[in-house]
Amino acid sequence: MTTSRFPRFLSFLALPALAAVVGMAAAPGRVEAHAIESSLDRLESLREGLMLESHFSNGEPVKGAMVRLVPPDGGQPVEVGQMSDEGRLSFSMPKGANGDWELQVDAGPGHRDFLEVPTQAGQAQLDRVSSADRIQNPSLFSVRQRGSLLLIGGITGLGALVGGLAVQRRRG
Repeated sequence: MTTSRFPRFLSFLALPALAAVVGMAAAPGRVEAHAIESSLDRLESLREGLMLESHFSNGEPVKGAMVRLVPPDGGQPVEVGQMSDEGRLSFSMPKGANGDWELQVDAGPGHRDFLEVPTQAGQAQLDRVSSADRIQNPSLFSVRQRGSLLLIGGITGLGALVGGLAVQRRRG
């Protein structure tokens, strides 16, 4: 009967490290396209016109996403339009609109962006626009967060493995 010099408890520590390495290698970078980054500017030619531009975190334009405005009181959303193939949409705030309106860029589940647009008398106050980073499903981590957790788990697992091997050598 042969006995292994590799303690049994260390094999359990190696599994998380191996899973982390495999998970990081298997997760392609393009999956990070879930995050949408949007900007809102005033159109030079129109005093009331606004230009929304949205891209995924990998730089690809958000094609075909539906855009809507939600009034401050949470009333019925106003459909603004659909993003072009370049990830752009020009529109105006509703006449006489006041308060903090929510601008939603919706490219499907997990592909959304929200901007809070303070508005006075139908004019967006662009210097006060803010991103309302909201997690639609808090039980799901983003790809970047999962990658970070896998990396931390992998480093921890590898550290435990190396430490265990060092202890085994000293005893042996």
